[in-house]
Amino acid sequence: MSFIVDTGVQVPVRDGSLLATTVWRPAAGAPAPTLLMRHPYGTDITSGYGGTQSPDILALMAAGYAVAVQDCRGAFHSEGVFTPHVDDRNDGADTVAWLVEQEWCDGRVGTYGASYGGFVQWLTASTGVEALKAMVPTVTSDDFYLSPWYSPGGALSLETVFSWTTMVALMRAQFEVSGGGEDPKELMALAEVMADPRGAMSVAPTSSQELLERQLPWLGDVLRHPSRDEYWQRLGPVRDVSSITVPALNIGGWYDLFVTQTVRSYTTMREGGGSVEAREGQRLVIGPWAHTPGGDTGIYRDRQFGMAGSVVGAQLTDIQLRFLDRWLRGNEDALEGTAPVRIFVMGLDRWRDEQEWPLPDTQYTDYFLTASGPANTAEGDGLLSSAAPESDRQDTYLYDPRRPVPTLGGNIVALAPQDLAGPVDQRPVEARDDVLCFTTQVLENPVEVTGPVSLTVFVSSSAVDTDFTGKLVDVFPDGRAIILCEGIQRGRYRNSLSDPELMQPGEIYEMTLNMSVTSNVFLPGHRIRLEVSSSNFPRYDRNGNTGGVIAEETEADMVIAVNQLHHGPAHPSRLTLPVIDR
Repeated sequence: MSFIVDTGVQVPVRDGSLLATTVWRPAAGAPAPTLLMRHPYGTDITSGYGGTQSPDILALMAAGYAVAVQDCRGAFHSEGVFTPHVDDRNDGADTVAWLVEQEWCDGRVGTYGASYGGFVQWLTASTGVEALKAMVPTVTSDDFYLSPWYSPGGALSLETVFSWTTMVALMRAQFEVSGGGEDPKELMALAEVMADPRGAMSVAPTSSQELLERQLPWLGDVLRHPSRDEYWQRLGPVRDVSSITVPALNIGGWYDLFVTQTVRSYTTMREGGGSVEAREGQRLVIGPWAHTPGGDTGIYRDRQFGMAGSVVGAQLTDIQLRFLDRWLRGNEDALEGTAPVRIFVMGLDRWRDEQEWPLPDTQYTDYFLTASGPANTAEGDGLLSSAAPESDRQDTYLYDPRRPVPTLGGNIVALAPQDLAGPVDQRPVEARDDVLCFTTQVLENPVEVTGPVSLTVFVSSSAVDTDFTGKLVDVFPDGRAIILCEGIQRGRYRNSLSDPELMQPGEIYEMTLNMSVTSNVFLPGHRIRLEVSSSNFPRYDRNGNTGGVIAEETEADMVIAVNQLHHGPAHPSRLTLPVIDR
């Protein structure tokens, strides 16, 4: 198919600003349904066109769609000032309205895109703009406090925030330098930070924070609003999902930093979307993928999922095109033979279709934490058991924020080549005495865990504020301890993300950690392990244990906390797993 590429198109929005847009459209024939992707990465940068989990523009063109890719306000060639999320709601709606007025558009518009390109889709859809008929939000979030900036437990997602802002600042500086409008020294300084982001994050406050705020003035607002206050509530797109009337194909990865919100978006829209089409048309696809570049191959250093685990093996482009054909072309047979939910089940390492999420045959099963002796390190006496413990005890460890437990893989961005995302072996951290490990006996039968995971702990501390972390780990017969999912709870946010309350030293508190979601079959010969500690750095920022403003603390301000985990009949600390019995 021959097509025309219009570069430098200026789309006017309601305040008169012009947004730079590139349009790919069929060279001849009737008007076509049009797909819109908006992001802050530049319309003239090929790598910015949605990531490898989004369909290639040529595939969309071959399927008969017109495609428009737009720089967000203030990014690259678009006018205005870029501040994440603030203008994307109206700018997206105005762009959709502009598209339907073009002679090459048939009046039906869909949106697609990954990460930030998904944020803008939720914002646009929340306006109820009439011409929008479908959306494909990929590895993204509809609640910006919970992800990417902070977390369900109130800790700053430091690695995500730092990596993304450094990347955006570097791209902005490169663009400005190429036009003669930026100090090359700033560009060089940002490049040095990007080469070793973990080194820069290891200093408190982050050594490059001033550099980043010069490039991105809004970053200070993000760091100075650690609670889920009006600042975040104003930015959140899905306050009332009844305003969203279009179906969505939600795409995520078990090791993607947004996966908790991906499944939440699906379930929330299924329950309360603003139309029958929005509720019944929701779809969910989750693979063994990470957010990091190359994290969609299903191949990692410590764990491989085979060709089936890649986006190619998943036939993801075909799934997306069938969804778009159903809702933009009215082809009611396009999704015939497919299910609303498609997940990659790790352990079995194969795809499976489901009709609901969470799965209807889920048995939420408690695995109690117990020990006959200290549970410190994987060599300790910590036990994870479905039988309720018979005696009370507590495990003690020192949490020193100057010596945090290092992040090894998991749901991180990992833009630097020396960092790894996804299923990384946790044995190095399990050798630390500030990590408690609770492990089942060797399994004789397979145990499938698919769905949301939670951890309830009874804890106390010598500090007025501290964190508690958890990791679910699959221990292989060869000793590899592969992370599946994790979570954190900041003490001051144990009751509310918007109204922090400091702790009373020595008092025992019950806390529940959102451990995200997974799908994994623990095979015979494997063991299920839980790690408990008080840091996972730099996945999350370090709690200095003082109760002060963490973003402003120096290492000299930090204090050591004596933390205790209580378990037994009086304090039934437990890991709750969504076990599938089939």
